[in-house]
Amino acid sequence: MKSLDYASGRFFKRLGDALRNDADEVRLAADVARILAAVADQGDRAVAEYTAKFDGADLAPGHFRLKESELGSALRSLTAEEKRALRESIACVKDYNRRNLPKRWSAPNPHGAVVGESFYPIRRVGIYVPGGRVPLLSSAVMTVTLAKIAGVPEIAVFTAPGPDGKVAAGTLAAIKLAGAKEVYRIGGVQAIGAMTYGTKCVPAVDKIFGPGNAFVVEAKRQVFGRVGIDLLPGPSEVMVIADGSCRASWVAADLLAQAEHGHGGKIFLVSTEASVIEEVRGEVRRRIRELKHRKVLEETMRDSFYAVRVENNDQAAEVANFVAPEHLELHVEKPWIERFRRSITTAGAVLEGEWTPAVLGDLTAGPSHELPTGRSGRFFSGLRVTDFMRRTSRVRYDEKSLKKALSTVEILSRLEDLDAHGRSATVRLDGGREAGTAR
Repeated sequence: MKSLDYASGRFFKRLGDALRNDADEVRLAADVARILAAVADQGDRAVAEYTAKFDGADLAPGHFRLKESELGSALRSLTAEEKRALRESIACVKDYNRRNLPKRWSAPNPHGAVVGESFYPIRRVGIYVPGGRVPLLSSAVMTVTLAKIAGVPEIAVFTAPGPDGKVAAGTLAAIKLAGAKEVYRIGGVQAIGAMTYGTKCVPAVDKIFGPGNAFVVEAKRQVFGRVGIDLLPGPSEVMVIADGSCRASWVAADLLAQAEHGHGGKIFLVSTEASVIEEVRGEVRRRIRELKHRKVLEETMRDSFYAVRVENNDQAAEVANFVAPEHLELHVEKPWIERFRRSITTAGAVLEGEWTPAVLGDLTAGPSHELPTGRSGRFFSGLRVTDFMRRTSRVRYDEKSLKKALSTVEILSRLEDLDAHGRSATVRLDGGREAGTAR
């Protein structure tokens, strides 16, 4: 565990340094660029080579896509309880996110013209579901479900295979229940490349969604503009603000839950009480011994766990707004929950009160668990249905409303020294038809 004290000199400089690793980012960006260039140039061949190299799976391009019957078999292999849990999670996500569906509208503007907005689902999206060390099937629920609510007609899901070329049955079952049928056993940077550039076996998409490791996030960053990108969600993060009323064993359990995702994320405990920090640290040491992924947890907590001592809760809010954590848990007395709700404005998701561990947001509460990381909560929000849609503005003038707007158009066109702009409006009101034109 690393310690930071708000009262120490250059605190925010030290905190900022803890949140980045510039040397690694430079090397990573170069590696990612090489893989993307290979996929763009060689297509399926490069995808197959990198799948063999990074995932150990020897797949011919014709076998990248899974058959729908394989999705059905995966679903049938689950127990009744497992299916029920998946369906309940999907139902909660649907219930929450249907409330976010935008509505078409129109209204008169000050000139009397009709203006409005229309919303359309994106034609084809690619969704990345992390595989790797553990199958994060909940990511399928938290993305595919929103795409279906938005009405996206083509949803292509990409997830890394194991060395045997197979994808975990739970992941495939979640994808099927969430509503996707087009699934590719391709992961990593090569998946982002295939989605972006398209190959003989993988049609390109219009926008890419889904969380991933640092390599996947960097790949999405590099292809942005050629395709749309969601919010660059990377390795998991959690911050817990805890006061003297907290239960240290609960706080420790929640910190370890996020550390279980492995290296790359950040784990923060913020408290006004040195005794709370010490008690939680002791609980972390005890609980790690009981858990399945002990080695991963020990490495993550050693490298990425920061205990931050502050003098008061206003400073705690200042720290939270600077870090902009993916998950923020509030293990504080009730009056402070309301105050933090007003003062902390950059967290991806806020889990309010000791009975609300972040795992609920990860798996079943309702909001998508695809959340901003790496301080991007300062300008990004968590995934919503509208991210799977695009908006078109609508404008309709008639002669009367154009006359009301004409003075403004003429003056602004003159100020911009663009006389053709102004003329395109005045020509309609200059007394009739011009030579060679028709109404």
